[in-house]
Amino acid sequence: MSETDTASETGKDAFGLTRIETRDLERVLVRLRESQVTTAAWRLDLTSDQGAGGVVRVEVSAGQTVYRGDGVLLGWSQEQLAELYETLTRPADGGGSSFELMQLG
Repeated sequence: MSETDTASETGKDAFGLTRIETRDLERVLVRLRESQVTTAAWRLDLTSDQGAGGVVRVEVSAGQTVYRGDGVLLGWSQEQLAELYETLTRPADGGGSSFELMQLG
């Protein structure tokens, strides 16, 4: 799927999904099959005309990131999920971020 990212009044259109609406990034706990350790990851939930879904971004080691898709994104390749995640979390054109990360500590 190629990116066709265009802004619309009700949301974005990208990757064959129309009128995408996203929620703020959420920190979630995940466990990989290969590991005995529970780790934290970032989850991006979205809704579109095609349905709801989510992408979880997990950093498994230095420089290695794995993406998991569910809902309407189930079955998407790592490359498609990575491109979608990066596109939807990219800072807005105004230079500011389209989402806000909580500062803890």
